Amino acid sequence: MRILLIGATGTIGRKVAKHLSPSHEVIEVGKTSGSIQVDISDVNSIRKMFEKAGMVDAIVNISGEAKWANFADLSEADYYIGIKSKLMGQVNLVRLGQEYLSPGGSFTLTTGILADRPVLMTASAAMVNGAIHSFAQAVALELRNGHRINVVSSGLVEDSVGKYGPYFPGHTPITMDRVVAAYARSIEGQEHGQIMRLYD
Repeated sequence: MRILLIGATGTIGRKVAKHLSPSHEVIEVGKTSGSIQVDISDVNSIRKMFEKAGMVDAIVNISGEAKWANFADLSEADYYIGIKSKLMGQVNLVRLGQEYLSPGGSFTLTTGILADRPVLMTASAAMVNGAIHSFAQAVALELRNGHRINVVSSGLVEDSVGKYGPYFPGHTPITMDRVVAAYARSIEGQEHGQIMRLYD
């Protein structure tokens, strides 16, 4: 399979790329690194990425930003960070990516536990994650050419405990092996329209 992996140099992306590379051709994409660069908040950047990559068998996104702050401090502009990046960025990957995805190919998007179990300071991030869940389930009904779509939604991963652990008191970190397996299941399996929740 020829797999376009966006966010390939991130905490999770590196592990997913390492797992897939022995069996597949992985095109590693990052915002400032990788064989192709993309800013998923910019639709023109997404279009250029697809033009450079050409036809692929799977489009996987493990990237996207959203503002973390107290609700009282979030401005309208702060919300648009997540809306433009993690929400519309992923919507546009699917919208434009259909033309570059082989028949029977798959989309794998990324959200997280905040969609179902928000914590403090995540009004924007939780909103965006929930929206992606609804989008994926709706678009699964309309994709053509045998295309599939799934969402991997993980809890706090073990490799991010140092950075995000204080925000998730009492949460059991999710092993990286379990997270990587979910992406492999979405890409190499036949599931469609699923929200793959990896929560403790």
